[in-house]
Amino acid sequence: MSIESRSHRFFSRWGNVTLGRPLIVLLVVTLLSILALQYTADHLSINTDTAELVAPEAPFQQNRRNYEKAFAQDLHTLLLVVESDSPELTKSAAKRLLRLINADKDHFKSAYIPNDNEFFRHNGLLYLETDELQSLSNNLSQAQPFIGRIAQQPNLTGFFSIFEDALTSTDKAQDVPIDLTSLIEKVSSILHKALNGENALLSWESLISDKKMHERNSFIIVSPKFDFTQIRPAENAIESIRKAVAEVQEPNLPTVKVWITGEVGLEDDELSGMSTGTFTASIFSIVLVLFILLVAYRSVLLTVATLITLTLGMLFCGAFAAFSVKELNLISVAFAVSNIGLGVEYAIHFCLRYRDNLSHHVHKGLALKSTVISTAPSLLLCAGTTSIGLYAFIPTDYKGVSELGLLAGTSLFICLLITLIALPALLKVIPAPAKFSEVNEQKTDGFTKLSQQLAACPLHYAKPIAIATFVIAVASIVLTFNVKTDFNPINLRDPNTESVIAFKNLMKNKETTPMTLTVLAKDENSAKVLEEKISKLPSVDKTVSLFDFLATDQGEKLALIEEMTLMLGAQMQSFPALQTDPDPVPGINRLIKAIDAVLPQKTNDRERIALTNFKKELQDILVELDERQQPSRRMFIENIQTALLGTLPSIMSELSAGFNAKEVTLSDLPADIKDRWLSKNGSYRIQIFPKKDVNDLANLEEFITEVQSVAPETTDLPIMYWESMKEVVAAFQQAIMIALITIALLLFVIRRNILDTVLVMTPLILAGLFTMASAVLTNTPINFANIIALPLLLGLGVDNGIHMVEKLHHSLSEKQNIYQSSTARAMFYGALTTASSFAGLAFSPHQGIASMGLIITMGIFWIMVCTFIVLPALSKLALKLQNNA
Repeated sequence: MSIESRSHRFFSRWGNVTLGRPLIVLLVVTLLSILALQYTADHLSINTDTAELVAPEAPFQQNRRNYEKAFAQDLHTLLLVVESDSPELTKSAAKRLLRLINADKDHFKSAYIPNDNEFFRHNGLLYLETDELQSLSNNLSQAQPFIGRIAQQPNLTGFFSIFEDALTSTDKAQDVPIDLTSLIEKVSSILHKALNGENALLSWESLISDKKMHERNSFIIVSPKFDFTQIRPAENAIESIRKAVAEVQEPNLPTVKVWITGEVGLEDDELSGMSTGTFTASIFSIVLVLFILLVAYRSVLLTVATLITLTLGMLFCGAFAAFSVKELNLISVAFAVSNIGLGVEYAIHFCLRYRDNLSHHVHKGLALKSTVISTAPSLLLCAGTTSIGLYAFIPTDYKGVSELGLLAGTSLFICLLITLIALPALLKVIPAPAKFSEVNEQKTDGFTKLSQQLAACPLHYAKPIAIATFVIAVASIVLTFNVKTDFNPINLRDPNTESVIAFKNLMKNKETTPMTLTVLAKDENSAKVLEEKISKLPSVDKTVSLFDFLATDQGEKLALIEEMTLMLGAQMQSFPALQTDPDPVPGINRLIKAIDAVLPQKTNDRERIALTNFKKELQDILVELDERQQPSRRMFIENIQTALLGTLPSIMSELSAGFNAKEVTLSDLPADIKDRWLSKNGSYRIQIFPKKDVNDLANLEEFITEVQSVAPETTDLPIMYWESMKEVVAAFQQAIMIALITIALLLFVIRRNILDTVLVMTPLILAGLFTMASAVLTNTPINFANIIALPLLLGLGVDNGIHMVEKLHHSLSEKQNIYQSSTARAMFYGALTTASSFAGLAFSPHQGIASMGLIITMGIFWIMVCTFIVLPALSKLALKLQNNA
């Protein structure tokens, strides 16, 4: 007995069992699906930890684990970037935020501000460069009379009297830490903002120190507590931070902006964007798929039956996932989407064939049995070949896709089994769709005529189509060599999220870039030798280790600090708190009079404009004071005084603490600093900063390669990005080659025909080439996200090739409408539903998801072109040659 006869006999019996007692079949399937749902709920979880998804046993992963084991406190952290208009406000806000975070033991393990502790408050001046410290000393020397005046009269009258003296006395014009015009411009700007209801603050640290000494940003490193059972494991911790940020905002001071970024912040924003964007796209896709099914079937009942069958299949697929992997990761969770795309195609093929059979069989049962017998073998072959393409990913080192291949490949058989059991039983129970025969008999229908004309074109113009396909294929091969890979996950994320904005801003500064490398040395001597070698590499800007916390030229710096102490020590120790000025009007009037006296003598335009604006702001203060009554008047004075002098006491206190600096040795470093650079097992950490922009792939490769040539066990973000992308690309290249070869062999064994095997594989290979060429033309690089589209396209391409070749064996005449058959229509609507499932993703704000939607949409387009146009043309030429031979 031939294989075809055996298949016919087996599925004939299958149909008898399924259709003989449909209610019992549905009852059993329903009960089993309920059990499957319960088992899935109890045993399946989602793990959003991405650390082990790619090549968990690779050397670079082992290096990462060694680093995490030695310095676990700095891994999987949130980085808070605190910024405001003045460094003093930034520092105070960061300290208050730190206290709130450390007090919240429910959501955080620990938090700290780098370089902000008792040790650095006393010895911070030693870590300035000698020339920076000398410049600070000179500025303080010039400002000493100024500081003394404020110390004697710490209010607005004392402050304005300094400007009065500076304008009227040439000898005292240098009593300010910067040139008088610049100071007047700054003060005028602050006054203008304060008078117009804005919160403003004059930074005295910026005035008396060099630019390098003060920064607008302050950083807090936070170790949150995770809940990996949630889609966003750090969601609760991040929400707690946002509440704390709201608490540190002071109503009468400028706004403090806190950016949440770092490894955990980036992942949380990505997960949030993925879930939101995917949910919106999914709703759009579901509505579109329902519409397509209704158009394809012209029946609500068939559409409902398809959706019920798909739902039952997904329940059993979930139970298999719970049994086989127990945890879904961010990659393997995509098996559900894959099954929806391919699983619904089985139901479409079945229902459309059933619709056609109803026109030939008066009895519904005969139509259903004929449908089972005719569709089951080809669908089984499709599931087998597609599953091979998915199973080929199981042996790869990309764990996420390896599990995806296992789940998606096996789930195809589950979906097919449910389709062949539950769908015939459902269709037997529900009424037959109305007016199917009338629809099929409408030969004069306009769409039918159009499809018949289109169907004749590939066969009539077979030779030109074959030549054009060859030319495009050659061009695509050339373009495919230019396919880009994007190693950096940052480029996949929504560029408008705060974590990505902050991360990219940090990358612009060599001092704050997170794209640094880290290497561990086993002892002190090894660390010093290794750091010296690495620091000499052309691609390295600088290195940092524990030994860099020993300040250089300490003797010279301590002498400069002693000079400043002698010059300002007494004033620093007794610098008073600000006192509200009971009546600043006389002092303001005297200052305005001084401006009027000197303004006619000024010839420099900048000085004239600065003094004119200063006078206007002072006059506006007088008007405001004249119009206000107590206590509003007192509050207004306090606001102005805080805006101009509010930061001065804090900077004086900070400088006073710095005057207590003493010579520092390694043994003097506090434990919290040592622990970040020297592990408990004696490993020394060396951080390596790049000289060039490592967003450029060539610069990144150069940086990594040079450092690894000296220290092969180097790790950190650039290594993880670079090595992970290489492993992913290698895994897919290996899997696709295995899949193509295995599918071809299976097709040959089953069909016993080389020509059929070649024809089935042709649209798959051509569509792959054209998709890669389209990715080049649309400037869409292959990345961690869209590379997952390849298994799905592989399965869809094989399915369509099998169905079309089978149909073409019986319909190679131009007079026959191959597009009007149930097989062709099922292929078309199946591809359309799959494309609809993913097309909405192309508009997602998440760049990775958007690129995946774009790749899949382009891939499905080319699969349909190759299946419906190229394959018929090639089949006619090939079969004609075979017949002539």
